[in-house]
Amino acid sequence: MRNLFAFLKRFQIFLVFAILQVIALSLYFSYFFYPRSQYLTTASGAVAKVLEIKNSVTEHLNLKNTNTELQKRNQELLEKIPESFIRIDNYTVKINDTLNKQKFEYIPAEIINSTVEKRNNYFTINIGKVNGVERGLGVISDNGVVGVVHRCSDHYSVVKSVLTENINISVVIDKVGLFGLLKWDGADPRRGSVTGISNDIKIKKWSRVVTREGTGLFPKGIMVGKVEKLKEVEGEAFWDVSILFSEDYRKLQKVYVVKNIFSEEQNSLEALIPQDKK
Repeated sequence: MRNLFAFLKRFQIFLVFAILQVIALSLYFSYFFYPRSQYLTTASGAVAKVLEIKNSVTEHLNLKNTNTELQKRNQELLEKIPESFIRIDNYTVKINDTLNKQKFEYIPAEIINSTVEKRNNYFTINIGKVNGVERGLGVISDNGVVGVVHRCSDHYSVVKSVLTENINISVVIDKVGLFGLLKWDGADPRRGSVTGISNDIKIKKWSRVVTREGTGLFPKGIMVGKVEKLKEVEGEAFWDVSILFSEDYRKLQKVYVVKNIFSEEQNSLEALIPQDKK
């Protein structure tokens, strides 16, 4: 107790000053609106900034989980679109739709290694044979066609990108109905071309270029790109159709491997087609 009195006596002037300062500031902010509002505004701004930073950090930490969840939902939606089903009965109508049988399945995957600057580009995805992946399956993204599975192990697969020589994916120019083969010349990862389109047909700029179902690799109507310009092939009756890809392969991260449930049946039947005699 003696020490307490000694402390108070020693610092009595400072303590009196501190008490008077607190009283003065309280009266000042209580009776004058502008200083009080400025104080509250500054305090609120500081709190808001702290909350904004906290929210940004939280969003960043949850971004991977959010993207994975979105990819899963997109997979479910893809498996419900009409192009993923095959008609099994053309004559019966039922209120409860059982006329369509699922033809395509979609296996979500993530790219773990890739290139875009080479003449022939490949990328590695984090799923393989144990996930149902096989050589020759198509690969797409949310924005369009990506490539074809080239090799696979139990847990990984290497995909031949659209950005390779002789990718030869069968495509259709929407509305016009003409089909050709997708090509890439190795120059620009944002642009490709379509060959085999007759130049006696007018094609509008920015017409959609989509997949053709005939090969069984992709469902009909998956985006590939849009017509950017046309050029006549010298000495031939074809257009050289330059297209702007719908996907930017330099930024690609999430993809889906497309599995055609009926591909074996189709391939077995087409193998029986008689070959032309040489």
